[in-house]
Amino acid sequence: MATEFVSPEGLRLDGRRPPEMRHLHAVVGVVPSADGSALFHMGNTQVMAVVYGPHEVHNKAHQLHDKALVRCEYSMAAFSTGERRRRGKTDRRATELSLVIGQTLEAAIMTHLLPRSQIDIYVQVLQADGGTRAACINAASMALADAGIPMRDLVVSCAAGYLNSTPLLDLNYQEDSGGGPDLVVGYFPKLEKLSLLQMDSKVSIETFEKVLELATEGAKAVATFTREKLLENTRTLASARGHLKI
Repeated sequence: MATEFVSPEGLRLDGRRPPEMRHLHAVVGVVPSADGSALFHMGNTQVMAVVYGPHEVHNKAHQLHDKALVRCEYSMAAFSTGERRRRGKTDRRATELSLVIGQTLEAAIMTHLLPRSQIDIYVQVLQADGGTRAACINAASMALADAGIPMRDLVVSCAAGYLNSTPLLDLNYQEDSGGGPDLVVGYFPKLEKLSLLQMDSKVSIETFEKVLELATEGAKAVATFTREKLLENTRTLASARGHLKI
């Protein structure tokens, strides 16, 4: 019997409405030894992002004379899913996601202002329950802001899917495994432009537009939350400096 992801009452398996996002939580500056860091939760999915740089390029052969070299490394903690994973498949996925996340973040960084330097971004999934790609981008974007890296705009991300003929925002693992189409966007809120659009299935234009609109609205909500958290962190730091001067 097929799983019913949306009840006749319009509720999902976890009690949310179709256009409802999971609870968001974030903490900035969680790794004092790094230049920037952030812990980002989307529901039960938890991601840590750490940024080092800008600093001197370690391998001079990779140095770029007109912009910064941006490196991104994605990984999943061995305990993140509670299941034993095959290393080969995991490594291929990690390589793919490192590239996608890195390119999405690099599009936001004003690399031309930091020539002949290197920025290292590390993202690790601590707990996986769907939406890890979006959570990684959101965590890394906040870590870059925490590091003071010049950016054209914050880049935020959200996913949406289509199950039981219904567009669903911010899929959890159970929904993500339901076999329906899944779309992820990266979004520049101030510029109002997409920086990433990935979909793993073929759908009708009508369905695509509905899912894309929902994911974009979700990204806008993430942007509002992210800005508030970064502003809150700035105020906390300013207050701490004020006390130190006294």
